[in-house]
Amino acid sequence: MAVDSLLAYINNYVELTREEELLLEKHVIKRSYLKGQYILQQGDVCKHSSFITKGCTKMFFVDTEGQEHVIMLAVEGWWNSDIASFINQEPADYNIQCLEDTELVQFHYDSIESAYSKIPKLEKFFRKILERGLAASQKRLIRNFTMTAKDRYLYFKSTYPEIDNRIPQYMVASYLGITKEFLSKIKRQLAYER
Repeated sequence: MAVDSLLAYINNYVELTREEELLLEKHVIKRSYLKGQYILQQGDVCKHSSFITKGCTKMFFVDTEGQEHVIMLAVEGWWNSDIASFINQEPADYNIQCLEDTELVQFHYDSIESAYSKIPKLEKFFRKILERGLAASQKRLIRNFTMTAKDRYLYFKSTYPEIDNRIPQYMVASYLGITKEFLSKIKRQLAYER
């Protein structure tokens, strides 16, 4: 079942034959994690590219003062990996932690090149999702520089309603680059405006 959602996702970008789908199934690992478990810890090398089939994760880093900074929140149908660590096989800058019981389908670093050689369409697929991810990151940077905190929150809430309702608000605040107190103030202001 978990692999079926990955195959459906891939087929949105490239059309795999049934033979290619069966080959792909031999190159992926299905993993389950409990709420609170880490998929990756800062400083470890990211060995897997992970597709979420069930659950919710956060990617974050902890600065030298011990402050947590949420970089990404991800739910079903999303990828969540430290891409730089995975590609370069260097220590990860980020932690990835499960916010709910989570199920993943993963590509291991050591087998991805073999998968590419057997299923050349996979390279095109991964190029497309990396391009989309880069574009989304760049747009987020622009929003962070040009939008007010209130507008960033409204954008987040309207764009990702499936995430906003599933995670604590202090994580939403961290993702938006504001304090939880300021987010509470924004929410009170929005409630008053109704």
